[in-house]
Amino acid sequence: MSITLGGGARRSRRRAHRTCFFAIIQPMTELAIQTDSLRKEFGAQVAVRGLSLEVRRAEVFGFLGPNGAGKTTSIKMLLGLVAPTSGGGALLGAPLGHQATRGRVGFLPEHFRFHDWLTAQEFLTLHGRLHGLAPAALRRRIDDLLERVGLAPFRDKQLRTYSKGMLQRVGLAQALINTPDLVFLDEPTSGLDPVGRRLVRDLIREVRDAGTTVFLNSHLLGEIEVTCDRVAFIQHGEIVRTEALNALAAGEVQVTVRASGLTPVVLTGLERWASAIRADAGQATLVLTQGEAQLPELNRYLVAQGCDVFALTPQRLSLEEIFIRTVGTEGIL
Repeated sequence: MSITLGGGARRSRRRAHRTCFFAIIQPMTELAIQTDSLRKEFGAQVAVRGLSLEVRRAEVFGFLGPNGAGKTTSIKMLLGLVAPTSGGGALLGAPLGHQATRGRVGFLPEHFRFHDWLTAQEFLTLHGRLHGLAPAALRRRIDDLLERVGLAPFRDKQLRTYSKGMLQRVGLAQALINTPDLVFLDEPTSGLDPVGRRLVRDLIREVRDAGTTVFLNSHLLGEIEVTCDRVAFIQHGEIVRTEALNALAAGEVQVTVRASGLTPVVLTGLERWASAIRADAGQATLVLTQGEAQLPELNRYLVAQGCDVFALTPQRLSLEEIFIRTVGTEGIL
C-alpha cells in the first residue's frame, strides 16, 4: 500500500498545530517516532485517549495490546491517514502527515487489498514508480526483494493465483520497495507457515541492521519476543508500559516454592518480594518483582519462619504471561 499521495486538505487544517509541535521535537533526530498525547475521538467514542510514545531509530519496536485497545487507530494517525482530535507527533523529525517524509515510510497493513490482476513484477513496479524510483534502480530493487522473500520464481504470476502466505510476502516486499527509513508492519506473519515466519523475522533483522526502524504490530507474541528490541503495551488508547525485551527477560521471574509450613502468615510475609502469590497444597507460586537476585533472601526468610524448603524453582515469564499481567484479559478473544 502506497502512502505517498493525498491528504492535502487535511494537512492544511492541521498545519498550525503541527508546526508548533514540530518546533519542539525537530532536534530529536535520534527518534524515528515521537508523539505527545495523541487522542482520537469518533463522535462520542474515544478510540485513543492519549498516546505518548518514543521509538528510536534502527530498532524493532513491538506494539502490543488487546483487541480494541486503539492499535490500528494509532497506526493510522502515525501514518497521517487519520487526523488526531488533539495532541501532536512526528515521524523522522517531521510532523505527522508531512508528504515528503511519507515517501520515506513503508507500510504493510493487516487487511490489504492488492491489485490481483497484476503480476508480482508489475505490482512492485507500480509501487516503485509511485515512490519515484529510477527504472534501472527499481529493476534491481525488485529482483533483490523477490529473491529475498522467496517469490522470484513466481514474479510473472498474477497475484490472484497467490496463496495467503505468498501475498503476505509480496506485501512485505512492497513495504520495503523504497528502502524506507521507517516501516510499519501490521501482522506481517499472519497466514505464514513456520518457514515463512522465519524468513520474515530474518528480513526484519536485516533491515533493522541496515538502519531502518521497524514498527511491528502482531498478536503472535512469540514472534514479538524473538524479533523486537523494545515493546510498548497499550490499553484503552494509552501506553501503560514500555520496556526493552532483554529487561523484560531479566525482570519478573516466576518461582515455585515447595516447602512445609507455608501458613497464611508465612505467605503474607512473602508479599514483600512478590507481585503475585498462588498457594496450593504444600507449594506456592510467586512472581518475583526483582528477578532471581531475590531467591537467597527468600530462602533465608522461609528457613527463619521454620519452613523446611525442598525446592525453589525459578522460571522466566513468557511475553504472553507478561502481556496478560500488564493489560489483563479484557478484549482478548
